[in-house]
Amino acid sequence: MGQNVDPSGQLDMQQLLAAAQQMQSQLMTAQQELADAEVEGTAGGGLVTAVVNGQGELVDLPIAASAIDSGDAEETAQTLADMVLAAVRDAYRAVSDLQQEKMGPFAAGIGGMGEAVGLPGFPGMSDAGDLPDDPSDEQ
Repeated sequence: MGQNVDPSGQLDMQQLLAAAQQMQSQLMTAQQELADAEVEGTAGGGLVTAVVNGQGELVDLPIAASAIDSGDAEETAQTLADMVLAAVRDAYRAVSDLQQEKMGPFAAGIGGMGEAVGLPGFPGMSDAGDLPDDPSDEQ
C-alpha cells in the first residue's frame, strides 16, 4: 500500500502509470485469448455438441446422425430440441468459467488498486464475479 506514496504523502505517478500500462497490456492479452478460444458443451452422451467462442457466440452445433430416429419424428424433434438446449447451456457455462478465469483478476486488480492508493470511487470489486444469473441458465 505504501509503495505508491512518497514520504510527503503524494502518489508516485510514474509507478502508478507504469502499473496501469502493464495492466492494460495484460488485459489486451486476456481479451485476445478469449477471442481465440472455443469451448464445447455436450448433451445426449455427445450426440449434440455446441461450440461457443470466448466472446459467447455460438459458432457450431454438430448433431450426430444417430440422434435422429426416423420412426418417431415428433418425439425425435422434441428430444433433439432438449439436447440442443442442454448442450448450448453447457457450452455457455464453460465460456462463462473461461471468461471469469481470464477477466476476473482484472476486476479484482482495479478494485485493489483504487483502495491501495486511496482514490475515491474505486471501491473493492470483490463481488465482480457474483453477477446476476443469466436467464438462459434456467431449466
